[in-house]
Amino acid sequence: MKNLIKKTRFLFEYIIVKILFFILSLLPIKAVSIIGGKIFKLFGPFSKYNNIAISNYKKIFPLHSKKQIHFNIKKSWENIGKTIFEISILKKLVSKKNNKIHIEGFSNINKFLKKNKSVIFFGIHQSNWEICVPIIDQLGFNVGAIYRHINNRYIDKIVLNKRTGSLITKNSFYTPKGKKSAKDILEAVKKNKSVFLLIDQKDSAGEDINFFDYKVKSQVGFLKIAKKYQMPLIPIQNIRKKDDSFSIIFHKSVELNSKNIEEAILMQKIHKIVEKWIISEPSQWFWQHNRFN
Repeated sequence: MKNLIKKTRFLFEYIIVKILFFILSLLPIKAVSIIGGKIFKLFGPFSKYNNIAISNYKKIFPLHSKKQIHFNIKKSWENIGKTIFEISILKKLVSKKNNKIHIEGFSNINKFLKKNKSVIFFGIHQSNWEICVPIIDQLGFNVGAIYRHINNRYIDKIVLNKRTGSLITKNSFYTPKGKKSAKDILEAVKKNKSVFLLIDQKDSAGEDINFFDYKVKSQVGFLKIAKKYQMPLIPIQNIRKKDDSFSIIFHKSVELNSKNIEEAILMQKIHKIVEKWIISEPSQWFWQHNRFN
């Protein structure tokens, strides 16, 4: 009986999302962003995750006023809403003809592209993180990316189809987080493919590494791969502009120096990089994740 109720609920949710995505696909890009942003900005503060967001924010900005805190958390909810709704039009959003994505720092990756050298790109849940993989794919890298699957498998399939539909090659791919993703990523690396990772969320099996002066569980497995296969580590900064266009900035690679460098030291360097991104655009980070617990 429980399984029947669950399946019925999943199907009902699927129909709602299917209809919503269809309607959104008919609208201009700007309208989709605005609608998603307004809905989440309105209802997000009533969510249980709002308290997590406020708690996280206070850890990083203890001197900010209550007004500043609530303003930036509301803007964060708005950004999440925009990002989720923009999945429905992801292919259109990243299309070159719509000129919504502006690339900076291409010279920092072009040398690897010319040499057909695979790299590990890393970013954080900031701005619209969904655009990163299709943009990397457009630029000529064959890239594999890990995603967290949605519990409702029907909706998960819709979202995955939107993601894969935004790719222009068949050599790039998405893989669900878990044992399968570990295997898929290793196989991809051995075939000289690149990897994209979001590295700002908690990894329960990770190491305790400083993040804004707090010890947090952090993933380091990708650093072992980078060292073993001598893969450059490329930071990707992602900024949403006021007109809902985006700047994707490819920064200079993080130096490995040697295979003997400790993963914890490398990850600390990476944390210092992304900390600057969060401080520069606090309203665009995913504060709602329980990062510091």
